[in-house]
Amino acid sequence: MVAGSPIANPVTPLFEACGLECVRGDRLLFTELSFTLSPGTALQVQGPNGAGKTSLLRMLCGLSLPAEGVVRWRGKDIRKIRSEFFYDVAYVGHNHGVKGDLSPLENLAVARALGGSKGRISAGDALAVLGLEGYEDTPCRMLSAGQRRRVALARLLVVPARLWVLDEPYTALDRAGIGTVAALIAEHLANNGMAVLTSHQPIALGDSVVEHLSLEPHD
Repeated sequence: MVAGSPIANPVTPLFEACGLECVRGDRLLFTELSFTLSPGTALQVQGPNGAGKTSLLRMLCGLSLPAEGVVRWRGKDIRKIRSEFFYDVAYVGHNHGVKGDLSPLENLAVARALGGSKGRISAGDALAVLGLEGYEDTPCRMLSAGQRRRVALARLLVVPARLWVLDEPYTALDRAGIGTVAALIAEHLANNGMAVLTSHQPIALGDSVVEHLSLEPHD
């Protein structure tokens, strides 16, 4: 439910942002930004370059702090339940964290060890889903930008999380890759997951519920 919409259900929202404000240098990027997100729903954050989309996503993950406002998970301030929240959230940003000297399999092994989860499929199967069969043992520095992006997105499968926060997940992907990732997001939502994402491209997720939040530059 995007800012300004009435809350019809009195039950505590699973994920919500309340009155967020972001200031970069002497610029106010956004203020009084609020929304709630329900299981099975995606929120697409839209806006021109410099409007604060990436800054917002980092706030929602607890990687940076808002100037004002609070982000809550299961009704609690995420700053007070960092370990619990980090277990439930997966973030793939512009700097996707793929180590160039490691292979895709090794990168996923590190992600799984840090996430403390076995995941629902093996690392090899996750790479196959993302179209990386035959590249499992290739150092990631030798892969294309699109292939490294696929490695980063494969982490979503080997380290399950209820909330996916994805900053331009389709960047560097070809049409087939975009279709694969869209299908993964739609499946995640169908299984009562949630997603917050930015994209300059249209988001087509089948029958999934996709809400929209637009950020506008401030003078």
